[in-house]
Amino acid sequence: MKPATELMTISHFKATCLAVLERVRRTGQPVLVTRRGELVAEIVPPPPAPPNASWIGSLRGAVRIKGDIIAPTSEPADWDALR
Repeated sequence: MKPATELMTISHFKATCLAVLERVRRTGQPVLVTRRGELVAEIVPPPPAPPNASWIGSLRGAVRIKGDIIAPTSEPADWDALR
């Protein structure tokens, strides 16, 4: 059975904000924040982090080679350094 969600006034939340956020993160139990008896916010834990994928190989298939990548792009006679 799931425990009841905690209700908290906005003034109490403001005074203990960091502790409340840490408790929600650690326990996974949401907190409802009220102002004059009306619900103004629901503090819920973040969704689980996605698995850490390796960057190696992440661009596979993103580039196509359309010719000789080793040969010079122009004739050696066009180079100023060789004149």
